[in-house]
Amino acid sequence: MGIVRLSGKGLDRLAQSWLGRSLKPREASYLPFPDAQGAAIDQGFALYFPAPHSYTGEDVLEIQAHGGPVVLQLLLVRCLEVAQQLDASNQTCLPYLRLARPGEFTERAFLNDKMDLAQAEAIADLIDASTEAAARSATASLSGAFSKEIHTLRDALIRLRMLVEATLDFPEEEIDFLQKADAQGQLDRLQTALRSVQHKATQGALLREGMKVVIAGQPNAGKSSLLNALAGAELAIVTPIAGTTRDKVEQTIQIEGVPVHVVDTAGLRESDDAVEKIGIERAWQAIEGADAVVFLHDLTRSASPEYQAADAHISSLLLKKLSSAVVVLHVWNKADTVSPDTPATGSSEGIRLSAKTGEGLDTLRSALLQAAGWQAPSGGIFMARERHVQALRSVEDHLLEAATNLALRAQSLDLLAEELRLAQNALNEITGEFSSDDLLGVIFSSFCIGK
Repeated sequence: MGIVRLSGKGLDRLAQSWLGRSLKPREASYLPFPDAQGAAIDQGFALYFPAPHSYTGEDVLEIQAHGGPVVLQLLLVRCLEVAQQLDASNQTCLPYLRLARPGEFTERAFLNDKMDLAQAEAIADLIDASTEAAARSATASLSGAFSKEIHTLRDALIRLRMLVEATLDFPEEEIDFLQKADAQGQLDRLQTALRSVQHKATQGALLREGMKVVIAGQPNAGKSSLLNALAGAELAIVTPIAGTTRDKVEQTIQIEGVPVHVVDTAGLRESDDAVEKIGIERAWQAIEGADAVVFLHDLTRSASPEYQAADAHISSLLLKKLSSAVVVLHVWNKADTVSPDTPATGSSEGIRLSAKTGEGLDTLRSALLQAAGWQAPSGGIFMARERHVQALRSVEDHLLEAATNLALRAQSLDLLAEELRLAQNALNEITGEFSSDDLLGVIFSSFCIGK
């Protein structure tokens, strides 16, 4: 089935002109959809939702037909033709009917107060969800779970702002409004509640974005075998010939519902082969853009001085190229081919595993989640985006400044009031109660057509 959806004003007139009958609100009508000559393009269901009781808050007309692209294109064209036809009063029916922009239906729903901005974004996140956990979290945000947390913070912030403003308006009063109303306690509780929301938002952003993990190391360490083992499929070619992998091989897996984008790369070494050199350059590019790096070592060669020297060289390059925020996990492969007491020379810590047998893979998965900062939620979790996380960090910064100014009392009450105002503005950016047109344009342009 395919759907042609229209939103605007006067759609009851368009339905009457095109379909030859009026439609009962919110009741499906089975009928033919005629072309300009009266022949049926298709038959299906028509539903009419009069404003404001619709998804967008405007009149909405849905034409549900068979899902062939040609049929749907013909129906779209016919809708535009009918809108330009002249009625008996020589007036155009719906002269401004046009094709929708990406995300415009949801944008209109937001502008007509049918949902806030966080809920609108959750629709796109639900569509794009790559794991069950991400889908459930997006559904929670769509139902308003995230927005409710933000509104609770905002309400507490407004109450605190009112106390500060009252103190500024009545400085001659003997009663210390701030002390009597426990302004310090309110600010402390607000900061505690903010930290809880920040934690949930960070987890939600991880569910949405996932983490990028790059497997790196010398040739024949078993990088491609590890990718295949994690993915549970033969994605990368595995041979005993060094330098088999010449380009990146990427696969998204999920660990406890968290999307993990795993990248297998060419073995890192000095090479005169032009193609292999390009692969090694791309490997370093991938490593520099990683959230975590799995530095894979070969237990069967751990005692070789040449191998140790090459590993040490790679380690030094990783230190130079990566920021301190990127976690490097040292993993020792081929545990199935050596004795358990074979030392992992060159690294005091590491995970021993076998990509061939699967031994140690669960330990690696847990380490990856820990590197990402993931914690299994004890309660509900909602979907969030990086812009939400950044906005909450801005709130945190302003509240820290507010706490400093509150300690100074009368000398900095104006600054305290300003910091609280800025904190509220940062919260409002999340729900869209204070957003620039540029931000709205970026958000809704990422939606697909028809949403």
